[in-house]
Amino acid sequence: MKFVFITGGVLSSLGKGITTASLGLLLKSRGLRVTIVKIDPYLNSDAGTMNPYQHGEVFVTEDGGETDLDIGHYERFLGENLSKENNITAGRIYHEVIHRERMGYYLGATVQVVPHLTNLIKDKLKAIAKEYDICLVEIGGTVGDIEGLPFLEAARQMGLEESCFYIHVSYVPFIRSVGEQKTKPTQHSIQKLREIGIQPDAVVCRGEYPLTEEARSKIAMFSNVPVRAVISAHDVENVYRIPFILADQGLDDIILEKLGIRTYLKRKLEDWEDFVRRLENPKRKKRVAIIGKYVEVRDAYKSLIEALIHAGAHTGVKPEITLVDALEVEEKGAEILGDFDALIIAGGFGKRGIEGKIEAIKFARLSKKPILGICLGMQLMAVEWARNVLNLKGANSEEFDKNTPYPIIHLLPDQKDKPMGGSMRLGAQEIELKEGSLIHSIYGTNRIFERHRHRYEFNNEFREEFEKSGLVISAEHKGLVEALEFRDHPFFLGVQFHPEYSSKPLKPHPIFVKLLSL
Repeated sequence: MKFVFITGGVLSSLGKGITTASLGLLLKSRGLRVTIVKIDPYLNSDAGTMNPYQHGEVFVTEDGGETDLDIGHYERFLGENLSKENNITAGRIYHEVIHRERMGYYLGATVQVVPHLTNLIKDKLKAIAKEYDICLVEIGGTVGDIEGLPFLEAARQMGLEESCFYIHVSYVPFIRSVGEQKTKPTQHSIQKLREIGIQPDAVVCRGEYPLTEEARSKIAMFSNVPVRAVISAHDVENVYRIPFILADQGLDDIILEKLGIRTYLKRKLEDWEDFVRRLENPKRKKRVAIIGKYVEVRDAYKSLIEALIHAGAHTGVKPEITLVDALEVEEKGAEILGDFDALIIAGGFGKRGIEGKIEAIKFARLSKKPILGICLGMQLMAVEWARNVLNLKGANSEEFDKNTPYPIIHLLPDQKDKPMGGSMRLGAQEIELKEGSLIHSIYGTNRIFERHRHRYEFNNEFREEFEKSGLVISAEHKGLVEALEFRDHPFFLGVQFHPEYSSKPLKPHPIFVKLLSL
């Protein structure tokens, strides 16, 4: 088996995920079967209950995994759907080891981090990698983090058992007062990695500017790596250009040489080059507001932003995206949204900002401004319609008002006694589209599969009243409402699923393509 381990140094949020995803694209472009695994050393079982302020968005896989947002990067660059098994957390590993111990799996042995924990980590990686030519493994956090040590030890041991390549991604700051790039942080980070027992085969250097030859030579000497294996990964405005930066420096060639993989195929990146060219040369602009509650953290809406970028490249539109706090809409009124060309009501949980989102929906409905509601956004479209068209005063979702006289959105009876996580509807499910509807015209088919992450559903007791008043239920899953639309409007569409999760650069999601094409 062939593995590439990617570790990080100096500080977090360096862009290891983009680096890993870009490398995956390069290797796949040469005819190799590639998969990517993200290891998160936190003790949560998955990302499902984590606050977006700390962690960014929760990315949902086809099979219902609530994963790290880096899995989204991997899917977008590889152009493939991954599994929840591609995200390994310390919480899951520790839980499984303790469960095995309780079941007598270890036959009375003293259970330890080494070998029991590390063996399980290695077993999981090998199980994922067996169907592929090469498996990339990104280890979250930075070298020296205490919670990451078992995973680094497992990575070290893998080098004794399988064919492995180690990449260290580190930060090279530019000190403006002296006008110089400083390599000491990277030197110390690599020294720490070598103390753990891992000698990097390549160093990817993040920084504001391209790496100077002096800095490159210094890092090579103190890191014990060839100069050609010190790679500059400087800042660029468009992250989809990163694969070309790595390719120009031959990082994929270095990996293939070390791993003994012979491929005579040159990189096939013509489609990617065409995508980047169209992305960087738009013909027009559209101002799009994403109305949500986590607007201080752009990564909280990462897949949604990227889906708009993909659709923009396809349509020749540059989406100028603004994250608007729903509380600001509450305080200042929905008229502040008047200059935008389209509105998106984002998904989420919790009561904060709900009334601002409802005001934005009312404003878009009356002003005929294109609007897309996703998940909670669709549910609030139903609440707004009930209040202001059906005149059902006090209509709400049970999530926000348990005593509402008109529970437009509610928990299904068989959900009410389940624990919070057990009542979630997760992953891709089949959806039937209504012929003649807007959403049917967008997809051009009768059945689709889309990913979900929600707990509450539209209350079918109000279905007849809604449809008689002009709000069309245009998509369903086994009787559950999946889409609402208002035909007397240029684009008034709410979907219960999350279309943003399945958008890819070379295959943009049709809903976002339609929204930007208006």
